Amino acid sequence: MTPPQRQRRSPQEDPPPQPAQDKKEDGRPNPERLYVVAGADGNRADLDLVTLIVARVEDPPHSATPEQAALLRLCAAPLSVAELSAYLSLPFGVVTVLLTEMLAAELVQARAPIVRKALPDRSLLEAVMHGLQRL
Repeated sequence: MTPPQRQRRSPQEDPPPQPAQDKKEDGRPNPERLYVVAGADGNRADLDLVTLIVARVEDPPHSATPEQAALLRLCAAPLSVAELSAYLSLPFGVVTVLLTEMLAAELVQARAPIVRKALPDRSLLEAVMHGLQRL
């Protein structure tokens, strides 16, 4: 029995050129680009990773940056700051600076995360159950 023979492939055309990305050769984001996105002052609102952000307007204003427009589109439904950071591939600090500007312009609204209520104490439930059984 003879082993299978490999077929030689013919050279294909070069792939189309990819658009330039704002990353260094080693794959890390370019810090100069992040500085331009966040701005020089870098003021930040008191936002946690789990703070929910929801858009107040449907369409971004003409003065909005591309990142802010993307944030508004994503925030049609409430999303956490961590999710926004992941979807935009931007660090948490940069997203908080962008959201601070948008909060000041009243384009978005920040909401505290919804916390589930703690279950009542088991002994309290048993006492209520025993009290109802005695009735």
